[in-house]
Amino acid sequence: MATHALFRPGQAQESFIQLWGSETVTLQNLPQLNLEQPPLELLVLSACQTALGDDRAELGFAGLALQSGAKSAVASLWQVSDAGTLELMEHFYSHLHHTASKVAALQKAQLHLLRYSRFQAPYFWAGFTLVGAPW
Repeated sequence: MATHALFRPGQAQESFIQLWGSETVTLQNLPQLNLEQPPLELLVLSACQTALGDDRAELGFAGLALQSGAKSAVASLWQVSDAGTLELMEHFYSHLHHTASKVAALQKAQLHLLRYSRFQAPYFWAGFTLVGAPW
């Protein structure tokens, strides 16, 4: 999902991923998405703070996606740049089909931004992480 999100530590009921219009996915209703039917190999949550969590929601939306049936999730730890995220995700998806693992595809995309992009600063790429099954 490429959208906007907000995670408020200690205020899980106010945390959400923005969908179309005024619709949102909250921490409470993410499990209702039936991510295990059929098993979801990878959920990409490229919105801001989707891997940020607290003592009540460890790893935030990404952790809850795993608990809800996704085998792995890519998510961000902080507020991210739309343009930088777009470039990172383009490279991630292009490497995803040609590498041995999801985590290797993410690493190659991050290294591309570091070495060859106007988005070299870690702010643009270092906040993304893969949780769950790396392959």
